[in-house]
Amino acid sequence: MTQPSDVEIAAATPMRPIEDVAERAGIPARALYKYGDHKAKVDVRHVAASQRRPGSKLVLVTATSPTPAGEGKTTTSVGLTDALNQLGENAIVCLREPSLGPVFGMKGGAAGGGYAQLNPMADINLHFTGDFAAIAAAHNLLAAMLDNHLHHGNELGIDQRRILLKRVLDVNDRALRDIVIGLGGVINGIPRESGFDIVVASEIMAIFCLATSLEDLRERIGRIVVARTRDNKPVTAADLKADGAMTALLKDALSPNLVQTLEGNPAFVHGGPFANIAHGCNSVMATNAGLAHADWVVTEAGFGADLGAEKFVDLKCRMTGLRPDVVVIVATIRSMKYHGGVATADLTTENLQALDDGLLNLYRHLENIQNVFGLPVVVGINRFPSDTDAEIDLLRKRMADRGVSVQLATHFADGGEGALDLARAVRLAVAESPSPDLQFTYGDEVSLEEKLHAVATRVYRAGSVDIPAAVRRQIAALEAEGYGDLPVCVAKTQMSFSTDPALRGAPTGHTLEVREVRLAAGAGFVVFVCGTIMTMPGLPKTPGAERISVDAEGQVTGLF
Repeated sequence: MTQPSDVEIAAATPMRPIEDVAERAGIPARALYKYGDHKAKVDVRHVAASQRRPGSKLVLVTATSPTPAGEGKTTTSVGLTDALNQLGENAIVCLREPSLGPVFGMKGGAAGGGYAQLNPMADINLHFTGDFAAIAAAHNLLAAMLDNHLHHGNELGIDQRRILLKRVLDVNDRALRDIVIGLGGVINGIPRESGFDIVVASEIMAIFCLATSLEDLRERIGRIVVARTRDNKPVTAADLKADGAMTALLKDALSPNLVQTLEGNPAFVHGGPFANIAHGCNSVMATNAGLAHADWVVTEAGFGADLGAEKFVDLKCRMTGLRPDVVVIVATIRSMKYHGGVATADLTTENLQALDDGLLNLYRHLENIQNVFGLPVVVGINRFPSDTDAEIDLLRKRMADRGVSVQLATHFADGGEGALDLARAVRLAVAESPSPDLQFTYGDEVSLEEKLHAVATRVYRAGSVDIPAAVRRQIAALEAEGYGDLPVCVAKTQMSFSTDPALRGAPTGHTLEVREVRLAAGAGFVVFVCGTIMTMPGLPKTPGAERISVDAEGQVTGLF
């Protein structure tokens, strides 16, 4: 019998009316803006006025370094939430919204999989409630107002060579990375070089996910530096008088989206910056909403713990005061064998030596969570049918040697029931360490370069950081302008601890190669772009869009 696809499983699962899901979470019907029967927004004013539930716990789900075999971090987040609810706990999951880039590209969506996913799955993966469209509209309005200002006399004295803002699009399109705009004569504006980023790389996305109210959103938007003048002074969105209209475009989007798991448990899905080029967490609004309406909130940080978890701690926690009570690192035996040097085609074949070698990647992530961030940790193994008893025994022994709790989970096939042992381990870890002392990778008082060096050496285990002279001059200028106290966001490949995506395992002594530095003054951090990472991806040779269609009844097919 053929295993049904994710979209088929989701379509065959009955959904509760969204009012019932909200009632279960203690959210009044008056706070809902419904989008049909099974999805709704929760009024931002209700969220802002809600207080965190006393004793509520925050569970951060992260993972080992990604591999082509996949680890199942989102699936584990959903399965763990369902399992906690099966154990009688009151749990909500908070996740990021999917970008159409990977949906139509090669990575897939962000709603989980198998019997541990969210519903309405197709809606969530395709447009959802229009948040990303609103973010793109706000960003591109700012770009349009900038070019309009240049066209009508340039009163602010903007230097066309120092324009920092590109436009955005939520589809992978390599042809738009570098373009020339304003061609066609005087009436079409001033010709200049520009380009496109994907929406999830927009600073508006980062601001959207860090804002705590509409007022905070507008203030942050106003601080966005879009260009520099001829004497190299920053020009902001507020200088262009764009911040009010941009906030108006985002006012509805800022309200968190409420949906449900396949088992009918509440889920907030809101915001979606990638962790390889941004900070990789769902919105603060959604996390706060979860903590106000549940005793347990399970949330996810993108890609491996060197990216998502580091940015969750050093950016989101630093700015908001949020603190994880426990971290779950998701791994698979297949992924560990991959990091041990096994080819993708051979990952289902037992290979104890490769597993042992690849566990170095898991050890590195464990060391970072425990020793750099000071947090208790549980390892969740997303089990596959090809995992052998000998491989499982070896894994258990290695984790026991390190005093780390490891639990096998089969939530993909069995839903919440398959993650009950993992849920029990999470509860025990919180009980044994009720007040973990969260530590940041670096302090606020050190320089931008020292902050970057701390992430590179303490988290990535790099031996050196290569910063070109031109970037050093930019760093010095940013510090002179008062931005030196901001935290740093490192944009690099998610596939390795290094900037080389082909370097598997747990490399040490490598060089972190910095390509450029970008100021995200509204978001409140400085971005270091490293290696060959791109902020506008391209489609693969066979994009996922080729498989997606819709039948005569309106049912989406071929999604995942």
